[in-house]
Amino acid sequence: MALNLQSIYILASGGSRAMEQLDTITNNISNVNTDGFKKIFLKEMSQRIDKNGSDSNHLFVFPRFEDTLVVNIQGSLKKSERPLDFAIEGDGFFVVRVANKELLTRNGHFFLNNEGYLVDNNGNYVLDSSNRKILLDSKKDISVTEDGKIYQEQEEIASLKIVNFDEIEAFGKNYYSSVGNEIEPDFRVVQGFLENSNVNIVDEMSSLIVTQRRFEIYGNLIKSLDALEQKSNEIAKA
Repeated sequence: MALNLQSIYILASGGSRAMEQLDTITNNISNVNTDGFKKIFLKEMSQRIDKNGSDSNHLFVFPRFEDTLVVNIQGSLKKSERPLDFAIEGDGFFVVRVANKELLTRNGHFFLNNEGYLVDNNGNYVLDSSNRKILLDSKKDISVTEDGKIYQEQEEIASLKIVNFDEIEAFGKNYYSSVGNEIEPDFRVVQGFLENSNVNIVDEMSSLIVTQRRFEIYGNLIKSLDALEQKSNEIAKA
């Protein structure tokens, strides 16, 4: 393969990575007001393909993303005064049952469904420490202790299941799944509060501008190389 085509391939790969990064940044920005949302970060690396030994005209070095990371940093807390709004201060996640999966969330904006079970804002069941659904009486006051125990009229009804892992990945719809080892959670539950997204809108807008410029540079370089190739062909035919 000619050297100029290698260059176009590498630039096209970089442009594709810039598009992926734009999608990620846009997703972060769109969730800046989503309770409990964690910023997504793309870790970039260079990939070398050197099957052709020392022939420098047939070596590829192109950009790619090594990993998609969840920035699991505490967001600020905001007061809502709703008795079914819970925030985790510290490390840990609520556990909800989505279809047949147990998923993690930091969004503690909960409700009681028609049957009296505690559910999240998507209608999925919030689980207790025994992996059971939590049934509450809507006519009785609800209080939650810092360690996640739920009381009604001084009677302990259930204890929220709160877990922590050393590595998680985004599942979608503000849910996360565990991909690492389970570790001890260090937390306190705060009733009547919600956790804000940990996205810094100023940082994300700055990253958006830089990434847009990066994409434009890749595109302009590809056009320049294409124009150079055409000129070279004209000279060769002359």
